[in-house]
Amino acid sequence: MSAISTRTGTSTAGWVLADSWTMTRRELAHCARQPVQLVVGLVFPVMLLLMFTYLVGGGRGVDGDHAEFLVPGMLALTMAFGLEATMLAVTQDLTKGVIDRFRAMPMVSGSVLVGRSVADMLQSVAALAVMIGVGYAVGWRWHNGVTSALGAVGLLLLLRFAMLWAGIQLAMVAGKPEMVQAVQILVWPVGFLSNVFATPASMPGWLGAVVEWNPMSATATAVRGLFGNPGGSEDSWAATHAELLAVVWPLALIAVFLPLAVRRFARLGGC
Repeated sequence: MSAISTRTGTSTAGWVLADSWTMTRRELAHCARQPVQLVVGLVFPVMLLLMFTYLVGGGRGVDGDHAEFLVPGMLALTMAFGLEATMLAVTQDLTKGVIDRFRAMPMVSGSVLVGRSVADMLQSVAALAVMIGVGYAVGWRWHNGVTSALGAVGLLLLLRFAMLWAGIQLAMVAGKPEMVQAVQILVWPVGFLSNVFATPASMPGWLGAVVEWNPMSATATAVRGLFGNPGGSEDSWAATHAELLAVVWPLALIAVFLPLAVRRFARLGGC
């Protein structure tokens, strides 16, 4: 922090914003130089949506249009995709000595993580836009107006932000790029042990109870309600308070993992 103290003419908050934006531009420049990775990240959830819509089937246990049940669930599941790219970027910066070079510069500690998270969120907005467009193409619609739709998008991005910081923390725990794949596998149970593809009522009782309290299930149920799409016939506490849980779960994850990630990052550099 001694290097930062030599800066004059701008407040500390100003330097935090400036350094974080510099790191965001760095991450976006990396994406521009590696468009294949970005395209794959956008195409993969689209392929899953088309597969479950036309080949495998989805919406088991739902009366009505299965596409209107499936698409909001897939939007929630999309928030779990692509975390490995962020995790790899963090571990590669650590192992290649990039972080050490940044620390030698007069910049705010932690702006690297903030820049990475902002770039990831911008990509997530693009992914949601693509998925919403594909959803419209397969017959999905929202029915509750623009305000409710924007609220649903906000809940989806809140879930992404929470999972992102969990991913950053796990990446620093893994430490090496080759370990990221093993750690990233932990994301899949969260995604598939949810009500994305089927209602908890169509599952065995014990499994349905687990699924209902999954953070992703809460977001999927909440956005279905905001979009005016079918969400099954569950009348449990978790189902009837899905919007509350869709806020509480991500905020709890952020409260745990963001401070852990920032603290671990500081310790890695001996700050």
